[in-house]
Amino acid sequence: MGNGRLHGKVAIITGAGSGIGKAAAELFRAEGATVIGSDIKGSSQIVAADAGGDADVRRLIDDAVAEHGGLDIFFANAGISGGLASIFEQTAEDWAEILRVDLIGPFLAIKHAAPHLMARGGGSIICTASVAGLRSGAGGAAYSAAKAGVISLVQTAANQLRGTGIRVNAICPGLIETGMTELIYEAARARGTAHRIGELNPLERGGEPIDVARAALFLASDESSYVNGQALAVDGGLTSSMPTARRFEIRAVVDPTPA
Repeated sequence: MGNGRLHGKVAIITGAGSGIGKAAAELFRAEGATVIGSDIKGSSQIVAADAGGDADVRRLIDDAVAEHGGLDIFFANAGISGGLASIFEQTAEDWAEILRVDLIGPFLAIKHAAPHLMARGGGSIICTASVAGLRSGAGGAAYSAAKAGVISLVQTAANQLRGTGIRVNAICPGLIETGMTELIYEAARARGTAHRIGELNPLERGGEPIDVARAALFLASDESSYVNGQALAVDGGLTSSMPTARRFEIRAVVDPTPA
């Protein structure tokens, strides 16, 4: 696809076995990129790699560069939720594992990918954060803390990579139907309340993986060449306000003065 928005680019996407990562891999390929997808469980199309493991991330990047001659895009998307247990129900071990995958994973992606992107004169690193990193109430404590850390990480990295041509940004998805949110969707359907999914955002619906994948495509492409160090919410407008389920009646304004 010679006129694709990512034509000639080499991209790595973690967590590409399902959900947002899978949708992004398919979209990036359709736009002309060579995509190396990875996930904790490999397959014929997916490289097995632990996104929170230093050796695995280095190997993933080194193999991609050796096979394809360089690297232009790294989408650090892999993550785990850790459930909705409270601070008092979680252990230090729970926190360590969630932070390892969700925060150390993006750190490793930036650290090991940046030198290869510099060799190409620049590129784009995208990290999946969450609206849970922006506001309380959208995830468990450890998950929320990790995603807030990702937002801070991309800001710091963007500045530490100044002058390199590398842009580092985060995407903050709202409620998206993926394996991570499967139980929420299944429970709502079982109760007959699926129509209420996403009611707290102004669009009053949940999102699909492709919604986030399209945002990732924008950040990966040259169309976002002046976007750096940002956290882009893809959430139907949820974080534009404090969450509320209240409906406001819309009335036409009528001029009472007779014509």
